[in-house]
Amino acid sequence: MKKIVLLLSIACFSLIEVYSQVEYKVITSVESIVPNGLGRSRLLSSNEQRDYNEFTSERSSDKKEDERNKSKRGDIRVKDFEETKLLNFYNLGGIRFQNIVANDAVISSKLTAMAEDGWELMFVTSAVESDAGTNDGQGIFVTRYIFKRNK
Repeated sequence: MKKIVLLLSIACFSLIEVYSQVEYKVITSVESIVPNGLGRSRLLSSNEQRDYNEFTSERSSDKKEDERNKSKRGDIRVKDFEETKLLNFYNLGGIRFQNIVANDAVISSKLTAMAEDGWELMFVTSAVESDAGTNDGQGIFVTRYIFKRNK
């Protein structure tokens, strides 16, 4: 009898689905590749939450008059965020490898702190924006670190 009760208990518990709630967080590094060290470089992290549904509308070719999202840009902006200074890739002498290594150390520190807080690094994506045309003088290197953890 005890074996039957045990087997039934195990069967019942195996049928129960436990849904884990997950949250995601994005950390962004923006590193200047502007010559002469004139740019600004930062590591950014939002302290506020936003619900994308508040800023989303649906459109289709079937509807003549789609509902446009009436949210204002100011409603989307986040004013409570963490901003960590990073060094620019360039200074007056050109590319500055010490600056790159210093940024790596600061970013590594942030990633380690995130891991200690239970965040798991899921994805890293990066991009460079630079026109590189005549007298460009503009450019940034952006990296997004996407984390997740169970709530």
